[in-house]
Amino acid sequence: MTDEQKLYSIWVYLQAEPLFWLTLTIGAYLVGDYCYRRSNLFPLLNPVALGIVIVSGVLLIFNVQYERYFEGAKFIHFLLGPATVSLAIPIYRKWDLITANAKPIVTAVILGSIFAVLVTYLLAVFFSLEREIVLSLLPKSVTAPIAMGISELIGGIPSLTAIITIITGIIGAAFGTFTLDLLRVRKMSARGFGIGLASHGIGTARAMSRNETAGVFAAVAMGLSGIVTALIVPLMIFLLDI
Repeated sequence: MTDEQKLYSIWVYLQAEPLFWLTLTIGAYLVGDYCYRRSNLFPLLNPVALGIVIVSGVLLIFNVQYERYFEGAKFIHFLLGPATVSLAIPIYRKWDLITANAKPIVTAVILGSIFAVLVTYLLAVFFSLEREIVLSLLPKSVTAPIAMGISELIGGIPSLTAIITIITGIIGAAFGTFTLDLLRVRKMSARGFGIGLASHGIGTARAMSRNETAGVFAAVAMGLSGIVTALIVPLMIFLLDI
């Protein structure tokens, strides 16, 4: 057996093992995180975005079906639930600060969620997108599990919604800090809330890594926007006759 045949047989064996895809996912994120830190936290080198590029590249190069990859990655997918629930701990610690700002929080979530859905709809109409794609795009500004659930209920394509939602989160996390600096928003609670509202889970993780108060308000915005969006999207579909 030649060296090429040996390498191929090893690859065939490895790609059939779920542990390989789990290791690849974690390794890709670690590479992305290393590049991110070496760049002095340059926002465009978001570790999640780099991890996605690396994993996607491997799947495309070796023509691996997503279902096979997910057999290993589903272990990380399972941890999304506990990781989200764990955000309740820092929220509890800052509960007094959150309740003291309850009115502006609720107002901002409602207005921000309506704005996100309405702008998405207007852009979709401008580019003459098909109805199914429009419905897939409407819930893009909330965290992926909620967005996919909304998309499925209103007749969208959940897989497309997931992709657009992740891209939205990456863009928000990459440019959110720059935009807030440009607007001279200094208060950590406001900065975190804005990032969480615009870029959900990925933005919340970035905010939490920089400042606990920012991370807490990002988590609050992420959770509340999911609830509000789940209510307003069906209503807007009815009112706009989409």
